[in-house]
Amino acid sequence: MRAVQYRTIGAAPEVVDIDKPTPGPGQVLLEVTAAGICHSDDFVMNLPADQYTYGLPLTLGHEGAGRVAELGPGTTGIDICTDVVVYGPWGCGTCHACAQGKENYCSRAAELGINPPGLGAPGALAEFMIVDSPRHLVPIGDLDPVATVPLTDAGLTPYHAIKRSLPKLRAGSTAVVIGTGGLGHLAIQILRALSPARVLALDVTEEKLALATAVGAHDVVLSDADAAANVRKALGGRGADLVLDFVGAQPTIDTAMAVAGVESDVTIVGISSKPAAAQVGFFRQAYEASVTVPYWGSRGELIELIDLAHQGVFDVHTETFAMAEAPTAYERLAAGTLAGRAVVVPSL
Repeated sequence: MRAVQYRTIGAAPEVVDIDKPTPGPGQVLLEVTAAGICHSDDFVMNLPADQYTYGLPLTLGHEGAGRVAELGPGTTGIDICTDVVVYGPWGCGTCHACAQGKENYCSRAAELGINPPGLGAPGALAEFMIVDSPRHLVPIGDLDPVATVPLTDAGLTPYHAIKRSLPKLRAGSTAVVIGTGGLGHLAIQILRALSPARVLALDVTEEKLALATAVGAHDVVLSDADAAANVRKALGGRGADLVLDFVGAQPTIDTAMAVAGVESDVTIVGISSKPAAAQVGFFRQAYEASVTVPYWGSRGELIELIDLAHQGVFDVHTETFAMAEAPTAYERLAAGTLAGRAVVVPSL
């Protein structure tokens, strides 16, 4: 079968032919119908050799949708031909966090060598993939897999980040979204669906700000050296109640901290290829501003997102690519020229 693999440190990913996998006990074989491409992949592939821990060759793709093709011995709980998406942050299933469905915070994954697909385990950028347990599959019914697969990370990560701050998003509140690409344009829609907050979006081009407006942002501001001052001006001098940074570079983190209001939440979601950090302490931030770095989301939250998708909440902007075009999609991801989320469709 064909797969997209990262094979050499510092080199571009390659489309290769590898053996079709066979599911073992308790496992599920999926015929992949769609696979998302993410900035996390780019981050991993830019790590130097002394920091790279994901194994080679690595079949990429931690956003996966597919149809159940085969069940391993003893596997129950899912039927052949069921259309599903894959919950990516696999855990042990039994620790305190996993018992709550929070496998993204599994306390034993590292100890047991459990890795997410595409981030250690073979991922979804292939014609077939192995899923280690049916509990990591969420049926999607008649939803379009291309439009739905980004919800497994680009939707789940901001959904998890936003849910924890919903008590602060009352009438008259403001949420600032920095970066309106794959995650950010979905965050805007989640904010509009779940809260009465005024949503203000920042990005570096007018085209990306146009996308933010199209999916529901009330106001947009160009993300430049004057961004913090312009956001404060747009807010009438008051700070925001929630700031979501989907870039995670030093300039955007600085902007996030500068526009956060008293008793606000600042949530840094993006991962920059260069070290970056928020400056926290007296006279460095608004009083009682909380700064956090979340990771992905829970299984229950992915189920909630799929329910919202069935209600027609999301307008997921995607660009589709054939398997052979996946390296080009990664080039465009790194160059910042994608509109929304890149999705590879193996059948093309």
